[in-house]
Parts: sequence; structure tokens; C-alpha cells
Amino acid sequence: MKLSRRLSPALFVLGLASLVIGGGALYAQLEGAERGVPPIDSASTLEVTGVEVDVAAKNSEEARYEGWRQAQSKGWKALWAKTTGNPIGAAPDLSDPVLNSIVSGIIIEQEQIGPRRYIARLGVLFDRARAGQLLGVGPLAGRRSAPMLVMPVMFTGSTPYSFEFRNEWQKAWARFRTGNGAVDYVRPTGSGIDPLLLNVMQTRRPGRAWWRMLLDQYGAADVVTPEVYLKRLYPGGPAIGEFIARFGPDNRVLGRFKLRVENGAALPRLFDEGVRRLDAIYTRALEFGVLVPDPTLIIEEPEVISEAAEEIEAANRSGAAPVASTATIPVPATGATAVSVRVQTPTAAAIQQAEVAVSRVPGVSMALTTSPSVGGTSVMRVTFTGDPSALASALQGQGWTVEVSGNTLLMSRPGASAPDAE
Repeated sequence: MKLSRRLSPALFVLGLASLVIGGGALYAQLEGAERGVPPIDSASTLEVTGVEVDVAAKNSEEARYEGWRQAQSKGWKALWAKTTGNPIGAAPDLSDPVLNSIVSGIIIEQEQIGPRRYIARLGVLFDRARAGQLLGVGPLAGRRSAPMLVMPVMFTGSTPYSFEFRNEWQKAWARFRTGNGAVDYVRPTGSGIDPLLLNVMQTRRPGRAWWRMLLDQYGAADVVTPEVYLKRLYPGGPAIGEFIARFGPDNRVLGRFKLRVENGAALPRLFDEGVRRLDAIYTRALEFGVLVPDPTLIIEEPEVISEAAEEIEAANRSGAAPVASTATIPVPATGATAVSVRVQTPTAAAIQQAEVAVSRVPGVSMALTTSPSVGGTSVMRVTFTGDPSALASALQGQGWTVEVSGNTLLMSRPGASAPDAE
């Protein structure tokens, strides 16, 4: 449950919908069976994709084992070259025991298994903390963008939709691993109130007032709208996807391209490649200073300090005691800061307890769990007026164990091990 000191747009929509369409219809719209795709939390891993292997052995099991062993070595060299900027041939050779200790998983992108041969394209996941020590990079190395709300839109059969129901384009963005990227994506699950708030009509609304409430609700600074226009030549046959990278409430186009697959079974691969290339476009826009939050989306607080000071000065000149004023003198602060809080949540109740603890801290205007993980590490997006170290001190006063790493807090109960930093 999200606690906020501002009027929640979710409550506003719920109240309006109950007056117009009635509670039964609203429940049916929000609680459909095909709702929600939780995004993958890739904060603790580094990923290398597209590693190709072709191995022959005595039998299929040995060929597959040898293929995965070679993929670990090739993936490490590709990661080293990408991180350091040096040629891939200059990467240090690591022994199999060392590679086994830093590799956290193998992703099968495509494989063919024969009686004595194994051909595959694989992805390799490396533990961020252990591999980072060998690469000489910190947990938060590199420039990151401001939080960007992702609203994927898909056009197929002349019908556009976003989070109205679960679809393959939404699934592609949910399984995309963002741990290596420079763009800080805020990916809604599409469940609960999301279909009412994040729909296709919202992406076409240029007005800033409603956008401000939405972005504050999801802890984002601006919005990106990746679009795909899918055309099928005939059912089950070749498919062509036109991908467009849009940014901001005005739907500014940053780039576009087309991809094609030969049959319907390859659509997931088409969407995955589309997501990867769109991310590259957004990353390039960030490098050139284009992917920056729109200043018109900032919620401006009323200025009352000068008015209160004039009243106090006038009372002092007249010799009378200062009259209690209804104006509020705000405490000077460093401004609103987006803070990422990672907290261990062994149960669903632990997620709610963490949100309540953070929301109680003075200066917190929003605390939203963007990546819940029962039995693992949940990620919470927090908007805090002040320095992250001040937020950490307030949480420590409530009995939490908190570590600060830039704008990321590692939060756990006493006695529990802290989660890895992003």
C-alpha cells in the first residue's frame, strides 16, 4: 500500500469511475485474469547477450555442458571489453572455478541440440558485486538518467493498446534487463489501477496537470512511450514491426526503425530486439543531453517565506507582539530527491511494513514499491525533500539497518544481511 501526503490520482479515478459506471463494472475492468506482468529485477546482475557457441562432443549432454562453459568465457571477455573499452582479445583469461563463482545464470536465447552437437545463442548473467571487483567498477558506476515512466504502446489490426490488457509488447519490456543500462526505467506491472491510469489516450494527452499527478504517483520525472506498429502478411506468416521511440508528454520522436521475422513463432524475438534497439536510442539521447525531464512537469510549491517575514517585520516596528499567522514557513531543504530503496522482504507483510516505515519520515512525499519480491529484495521508489543520508538517519532511528550508496539506500532489519547495491 502506498502512502502519500498528496491527493492520489488513483483515488480520484476510483471515485469518478464509481459514480459513472458503478462498482461492479469497475471491479471487472481492474480484476481481469490477464492483468499484470511483473518486470525482471536486474539490479544485481550484469548481462551479456548474443553469445554464439557451436560444440561437438560424444553425446548431447557433454556438448551442451561444453557449450555453456565456452559461453561463460566468451561472455566474460565481451563484458570486460564493453566495460573497459579495450579490445576483446586483451581481456584476461579466467579459470573455470573463477568463472563459475561470478556467473549467476545462463539465458537460452536459441538452441539446437543434436545427438553429438550443440548450437546455441546464449546470454550470460554475471553477479554485479563479484564481477565488479574484477572489472574495477563500483555498484553505481556510470551516468544514470532521471526516472522515466515506460508506457509501451502496440498497434495491431488498427487497434492501439497499452496496459489495457496483457500483451506481448508489455511482456518484452517486463523481461528486458535494465541493470546495465544508463536509462532509469520505471516499469509498471499493469495490474491494479494501472489500466485506468496508463492507457493509450493518456499518451496522447499533452496537458501537464494530469501528467504531473501520474508521474508523482509512480515516482518518475518524465515519460517515454516506445511504440510498435505490427503488420502480419497472413496468420502465422511473416511479420513486420515498425518501432518508434517517443519521449515526453508531447510525444517527441527520437528515432524509428523496422524489423522483420519470417513466422509468428519468432514474434517474441522480434519484440526483444526492438526493445534493445529502442533502449539504445534512448541511451544515445541521454548522452547528447536530449533525454532530460521537462521543466513544465515539475510541481511548484507556493512561496510563502517572504509574506511571513513581512508580517513579522511589521509587528516588530509597531512594538506589538507578533500575531500568529496562518502562513506556513517551510524549513529550507535541498529540494526533492528521487531515492531508490532496496529492502529485504521475506513476506508480503514485510513490503507493507517497509513502505509504512519510509512514509513516516518527515519530508517523504511518495513511497512506492516498483519491484516487489516476496522472499527476495524489493525495490522502492521514494521522493524525499532532503539529502539521502538524512533519510537513512531517520530510518535508523526506527530500528532499521541502513547503508547509503549515492541515491540508493540498502535497508534491512537488524540481524538480516543487507541486499546488494544496484
